[in-house]
Amino acid sequence: MSAETLVKSHKIFKEKYGKKYSSLFQKLVEEGQKPKTLFIACSDSRVVPNLITYTKPGDLFIARNIGNFVPPFSPDSEASATPAVIEYALSVLNVDNIILCGHTECGACKSLHQEIPADDIEMTNIRKWLQFGENAKDQALAFVGTEDKKTLYSATEKFNVIEQLKNLLTYPAVKRKVAEGQIFVQGWYYHLDSGEVEYFDPVEHRFLPLEIVLEKADAQTMEKENRIDQVADA
Repeated sequence: MSAETLVKSHKIFKEKYGKKYSSLFQKLVEEGQKPKTLFIACSDSRVVPNLITYTKPGDLFIARNIGNFVPPFSPDSEASATPAVIEYALSVLNVDNIILCGHTECGACKSLHQEIPADDIEMTNIRKWLQFGENAKDQALAFVGTEDKKTLYSATEKFNVIEQLKNLLTYPAVKRKVAEGQIFVQGWYYHLDSGEVEYFDPVEHRFLPLEIVLEKADAQTMEKENRIDQVADA
């Protein structure tokens, strides 16, 4: 997409969405942002958080990087965008949810299984950044081996979601709020071809269709209502 095309697209945005959301934009300016969810996703152009979640401007506080990696918390590490976003979301915006979203056909997860020459200066930061996916790569190799590359890459993508969730819990604010029940953290796995989403169930330790979350919530609500009825009838 050329720069000229983007300028024309912006004009369409102003004509179509500028009018539709004008009151919302004004409200967000006057009252400030109050997103309830931190959404951590890959920079992949095919992964669009607001599209996947069908949300409006102001609903999501978004962090995107190559591989949807979360560097483990370290007070002595150099400044990095993703840790800063996490701290701001938790300590300033006080979000209620964190979604860590991986996806199929992830270039970063594939790159973990390819060697980047140490003397390739143009890939210096990518080579350093990929270190945050090494644990996922090692687990995938141990779990499925190297015979089927497609299966290996898929396993790496899913293990990567799990590993980055673990890294999230190393942040003091995240760890504290999870322990106090103040925040909900979940790992998603987005399918580029179908738009379907799976979530990581830490109890069953596997990825399940996202719709099951609603089914479980409905079941819990029904169980709670039944208990209340039983008490009332006693």
